[in-house]
Amino acid sequence: MKKFNQLFVLLALLPFLAINAQGLKVQKTFPIKSAGGYDYITVDSVSDNLYVSHGTQVNILNKTTGDSIGVISSDKDVHGIAIAHEFGKGYITNGGANSVLIFDLKTNKILGSAPTGMFADGIFYDDFSKKIISCNGRSKNMTVIDPVTDQSIATIQLTGWPETATSDGAGKIYVNNSEKSEIDVIDATTYKIINTWPIKPGKDNSGLAIDRQTMHLFIGCGNKLLTVMDATNGKVITTVPIGDESDAIGFDKKLKIIYSSNGEGTLTVIKEQSANKFTVLQTLKTQKGARTIAVDQITHTLYLPTGQFAPKKPGTFRPSVIPGTFKVLVVGK
Repeated sequence: MKKFNQLFVLLALLPFLAINAQGLKVQKTFPIKSAGGYDYITVDSVSDNLYVSHGTQVNILNKTTGDSIGVISSDKDVHGIAIAHEFGKGYITNGGANSVLIFDLKTNKILGSAPTGMFADGIFYDDFSKKIISCNGRSKNMTVIDPVTDQSIATIQLTGWPETATSDGAGKIYVNNSEKSEIDVIDATTYKIINTWPIKPGKDNSGLAIDRQTMHLFIGCGNKLLTVMDATNGKVITTVPIGDESDAIGFDKKLKIIYSSNGEGTLTVIKEQSANKFTVLQTLKTQKGARTIAVDQITHTLYLPTGQFAPKKPGTFRPSVIPGTFKVLVVGK
């Protein structure tokens, strides 16, 4: 009877133990002493490089040691970085310049630029169409760039400002229409909108990731919810509570774990347990401002940029980073 009770207690504790087994922590930080704001961060598991947007430049670090590999400078603010190994090039959005900067992945030398809509922000490489696609906030559209010619070949007009986009790798592109709290679905061949799906009860969507196996979209929302959507029909499967000021969503494909980087200073760790079950494994305290994230799909390490902030000035969107305090938080077990 005693052994039966012990077994019963152990079985009852299994869900609790599983939830607390994640054990992520901030292992170290990579300091970057230059001045300026920041936005997206991209990890390249092929080259072991970490690309960090910072002010008017992209800092390239070794993803393991944090050592500086190089700096790509721009005349205007930088935001997102996309990598296209198939073409040996990288692409950086320059918001204020309304363009994308193109660089050589081996030498880090600037190769040129391509025009976009107003305020180019999020950017990604679609492996189906083999095109670079930028999200342009102020002109409420997306620019399609051919990496063969590095020319802008199409403009996708939306009804609201786009934040982040991803694809299913089979011909469909999904973009957060943040202004409308919707997901716009785009045909990757015709570059036409084929569906528009509301994300209610979520709203103000910013971060976006996809599980191509289960065809789930993970949508980070401004009202502290992660919306899980069926990417085949737009049905909202469930919502999961996350922290405030979520600006990016990461997804570990092998571990089936979703990460919401929250600017309030937390990281919400969510396990995709089945088609309809999602469990919060951990809420990790990070640092105020750590609102974007990159996930290394090989080492399962996470990278979150942030810094120390001056008091927010009236009329500004975000407080400025105090020079010399910018850094990347490295999170793992």
